[in-house]
Amino acid sequence: MPAISRRSLLGGLAVLAASRSVAAATAETLSVEADDGRVTLNHFASGRSGKRPAVLVLHGSRGFDLRPQAYARYADALTADGIDAYFVRYYTPADEQAFETLHTRERREAYESGRFDAWAARVSSVLTSVLAGADSSGRIGLLGFSLGGYVAAAAAARDERVAALAVLYGGMPERIAPQVKHLPPMIELHGEADRNEPPASGHAPGRAGKAVGGAG
Repeated sequence: MPAISRRSLLGGLAVLAASRSVAAATAETLSVEADDGRVTLNHFASGRSGKRPAVLVLHGSRGFDLRPQAYARYADALTADGIDAYFVRYYTPADEQAFETLHTRERREAYESGRFDAWAARVSSVLTSVLAGADSSGRIGLLGFSLGGYVAAAAAARDERVAALAVLYGGMPERIAPQVKHLPPMIELHGEADRNEPPASGHAPGRAGKAVGGAG
């Protein structure tokens, strides 16, 4: 049975640059009930039969539709490795409306900081649904990009069912970091030239993991 490894969770970074996306044509749209409304998912199923691990992919602040082919390459790499990929659209309709009115970085960041708990809870609702599926192996990882990296880290800190965590140019919400009691095995990647999220933010999940006993 395939397992979630660091290589798998990163979606085959070494081959992504040369890969051509085919997953977008095979996605199944699903929805999951959460406390504050339904969560829409795009499910990319591995071709393997039987029970399979899964990775929930969490988008950046502008969603999956800004660069769909870039995200789809991660689905291709995961499914090729025998892992189901779920693109989780964790925004509520109210979030989408709010973002249309937040025209400064300061206002947007203030709004986001107040929503991390709710978004993490929506991700946990998706975890519950995927784990209950007949084809689930019981192993689920989170892969988050930018804002989605913060949401993934918050969800992994709150939900011990998360088996692995990958944060790409994201971080750990400041308010949640002091409360962290648990984090799964993780990997974080962050470019030194990132102008949106400073490298110090990218190191935060690793520091939180070490604080609760994780290896460096």
